[in-house]
Amino acid sequence: MSAVESLLSVPAQSFDVRPFDGVLGAEVLGLDLSRPVNPEDFARIHQAFLDHRVLVFREQHITPEQQIAFSRRFGELQIHVLKQFLLAGHPEIFIISNIVENGRPIGLGDAGKLWHSDLSYKELPSLGAMLHARQLPAEGGDTLFADQQLAYETLPEALRKAVEGRRAVHSYTAHYADEVFEGIQRPTLTRAQLEEVKEVVHPVVRTHPETGRKGLFVNENFTTRILDVPEDESRRLLAELFAHSVRPEFTYRHRWQEHDLLFWDNRALIHLATGCPNHLPRRMHRTTIQGDAPF
Repeated sequence: MSAVESLLSVPAQSFDVRPFDGVLGAEVLGLDLSRPVNPEDFARIHQAFLDHRVLVFREQHITPEQQIAFSRRFGELQIHVLKQFLLAGHPEIFIISNIVENGRPIGLGDAGKLWHSDLSYKELPSLGAMLHARQLPAEGGDTLFADQQLAYETLPEALRKAVEGRRAVHSYTAHYADEVFEGIQRPTLTRAQLEEVKEVVHPVVRTHPETGRKGLFVNENFTTRILDVPEDESRRLLAELFAHSVRPEFTYRHRWQEHDLLFWDNRALIHLATGCPNHLPRRMHRTTIQGDAPF
């Protein structure tokens, strides 16, 4: 019996999808991801993901294996270039944490320090990511999301015409060494790691492969320049796009609760980590789902 066939006999779960006020997000209540999810329930979750672009699965007491298994339902998983921060025995899980053990950080302490779309610096950027709250600080640690489809749809006409059909360069190392969260420095990349993150080129405006909606696909963390325009014009256009893309009316602020599992669509959103005091421990487990080449 195949894995798909075995799921056909799995009982349905009773759960609610409750949209948040505002342009983004919904919470999923009553679903237990430590149990198998049958195809009908999965189809409902998938549609909610496309509709709301951020899903918050509440009260998920799941193991790393269960997070990986559920993430794989959406596609192949991507392994982060910073191998030292992968969960032992489970390289599909990237640890985001400010915790230091035996003098060494256990995870990336300043992940998401600038607005970005995960892995936009790869030929195949991520479809989406799932982030599971394992240990939360007593204060801080919020995550912001901005709707890039709405940002595109509300661009001033002149700016829209200026970027339509343009392509831009994305680089993992563009701001890699910048100290944004005080006292946190990133490890030096090895030659092998640098080989994994060579510059790539993507369209400034991409089409969502499942919904067909267009959205901006540039971000301040990884996008370095727009091709085929003078350098000063590239800087001006990117500055205007970056400022427009994070207007408050496009955003959702997630205030984490214990055992939240957050799932967001990197093809439609950018996001930002707000940080927390260094002395307050925070540990999150991220799985990243590979997407398609943007078009």
